[in-house]
Amino acid sequence: MSIFIDTGIFVAFANKSDNHNKRAVELIDQIRKGGYGMPYTSDYVLDETITTSLVRSRSVEVAVRAGTLILGSKEKGIPAIPRLVRVDEKVIQEAWNMFRSSRHPKLSFTDHTILSQSRAIAGGSIMSFDKDFDGLLDRVF
Repeated sequence: MSIFIDTGIFVAFANKSDNHNKRAVELIDQIRKGGYGMPYTSDYVLDETITTSLVRSRSVEVAVRAGTLILGSKEKGIPAIPRLVRVDEKVIQEAWNMFRSSRHPKLSFTDHTILSQSRAIAGGSIMSFDKDFDGLLDRVF
């Protein structure tokens, strides 16, 4: 069993004033205890998480907290939560093909890479606050 973690979970966890902060903290605690199996996320989600955290909070500290949740910190003894997977050429091409023919105009290109990787790595399971994944992936929120 495994699950792919989307941007919003990390953003909400790092920002205490986010509407989903409490639930994100609960979900991350469950992951730390082994719930949901092996957690994954991607380098695209890492980029989106740090950028979104910075823009929404206007705080480098919040953005660093979000990034550290994904990357960990050897200096501080903080383990990375998910296994970080790279968006490679195969995923890019698959996501591009889905994006061009998409019937889901609310999904970004990054969301299409998440669709591809979640299906391949996590059996179609995603932890996300994004309702646009409903009907496409098995969403935990």
